[in-house]
Amino acid sequence: MSETTIPFTMAGLDHVVLRVSDIRTMLDFYHDVLGCSDERTQFEIGLFQLRAGRSLIDLVTIDGKLGAAGGAAPGREGRNLDHFALAIHPFDENAIRAHLARHGVAIEQSGPRYGAEGEGPSVYFRDPEGNLIELKGPAEHSV
Repeated sequence: MSETTIPFTMAGLDHVVLRVSDIRTMLDFYHDVLGCSDERTQFEIGLFQLRAGRSLIDLVTIDGKLGAAGGAAPGREGRNLDHFALAIHPFDENAIRAHLARHGVAIEQSGPRYGAEGEGPSVYFRDPEGNLIELKGPAEHSV
């Protein structure tokens, strides 16, 4: 490890930016399935910012000014990232499963996982354009 003093302290996830092909479907998913709210929209550059607790999820259209700079559209064979995790509380797996099922969303994995706050429950599923999302419950034992 370096002896250099870092001039800042990490505070947590600020935002995630996803390039998307179908903005309407993606907005509906993040509103209806995850409960995000609209934060800010900049139509001229194709940016739709959604509030996710203390963080933001930015959706940029692949044909907009920002999204076009990223190359080919994301998909199952060429994603922008492995996954991102959203911290949630409470974590009631049965209620989460029922909610996702009502929206036709299949859980791909579930079980305890280690995250920023320690080991705790989680479920993984995909949004309509193939991005893998983890809903992460509170840690059983904080770090």
